Amino acid sequence: MKKTILSLLMLFSFSAMVWAQQPASLGEAVRQLDKAAAVKDFEALEKTFVSLAEKQPQSWLPWYYAAYCNARIGFLYQDDGEKIEPYSNKGEEQISRAVSLVDSASHKAWSSEIYTVMSMVYRTKVFINPMTYGRKYGSLSEKYLQVARQLAPENPRALYVQAWVKYYTPKLWGGDKQLAKELAGKSLALLAKEQSGDTPHWGKAENEALLSKFR
Repeated sequence: MKKTILSLLMLFSFSAMVWAQQPASLGEAVRQLDKAAAVKDFEALEKTFVSLAEKQPQSWLPWYYAAYCNARIGFLYQDDGEKIEPYSNKGEEQISRAVSLVDSASHKAWSSEIYTVMSMVYRTKVFINPMTYGRKYGSLSEKYLQVARQLAPENPRALYVQAWVKYYTPKLWGGDKQLAKELAGKSLALLAKEQSGDTPHWGKAENEALLSKFR
């Protein structure tokens, strides 16, 4: 009996410790996201952003960041399509919720950010099985990337995603590595003018990783 009580106390203490480590605010979660690199980092943060979304039902940012975490996991798993589908499906639902909370006519910059992540989410569906899903979801990914560019042509994250697509698409299908380099460089220059905060500001590390392939 003593062993059982001791085990329960240890379990409650561990659970309390884990909960205490979760970011309490959107800003704190975004600061952790700035340092995330591995699948486990994005998995943990996705749960945090979903929890924040339930507490802030009128804010698009928590759903945006939750979808972004799932998109990043899809990109990290891009060579292992069988693992991607649950993350891709969650990301699709979450970014649709973000879309529903923003008026694209009056908040073009915010909508551009949302459609950039939507493009990434649909790109992860291509990774699941390029032969089966490439035509449908590749087209959707390109469609929403163009929407993001039209809403805010100087959005550095939309420029980065376009650079990524141009770099990894075969030349026969529209790929252009030189254009990818130019777009990534332009994106980096625009990011240098941005301030960090709760709103989207990611892209520096991603652009630098892409540009490192040209050295």
